[in-house]
Amino acid sequence: MEQCANRSTIILQAGVDEAGRGSIAGPVVAAAVILSEGHKLIEQGLMDSKVLSPRKREQVYVAIMKKSLAWAVGVGSVDEIDQINILQASLHAMQRAIILLNPAPQRILVDGLHCPDCDHKNVQAIVSGDATVAEISAASIIAKVVRDWLMETLDHRYPGYGFAQHKGYPTALHRQQLATLGVTPIHRRSFSPVRRYLYDN
Repeated sequence: MEQCANRSTIILQAGVDEAGRGSIAGPVVAAAVILSEGHKLIEQGLMDSKVLSPRKREQVYVAIMKKSLAWAVGVGSVDEIDQINILQASLHAMQRAIILLNPAPQRILVDGLHCPDCDHKNVQAIVSGDATVAEISAASIIAKVVRDWLMETLDHRYPGYGFAQHKGYPTALHRQQLATLGVTPIHRRSFSPVRRYLYDN
């Protein structure tokens, strides 16, 4: 069935991934992507977003925007992360992105071990899918680029923490600034590095 040459029976396959799970500040962002048939994005550097330079990621991001059949982004807020935990907030963000896809996919491939709860029977989790499945790779790039832009915007709102530099991840600089400046509204209070500074300040 899936190998049928009839264009009317081509299965629309979406890749889904997130960015920001390991951060201690800012939202988690998920993306869902359906690539166009016969896409050439792999030749342009489509791979796991984590191994691409920021400049290369943005170049491939533009190519995905132009050549994908559909794409969408979902966000899990800091409040949601603190209330239901980072895994569930990530899955909810993925669910939001999937719902926004138009046309709707017939198959969904998700990076990692867990699948979002959605009204879709054909959903599969793939470990390291961002490095092996083109659609998931595309989703990882969109999620990473969008989240980086959000963190750069938040850097202007909360200057001094270096959000544009470390994107909210627990680097030495970030921990130092947390100790000096205290916790902001965009820090994830349920995460142990942040809880420590809540008590210290």
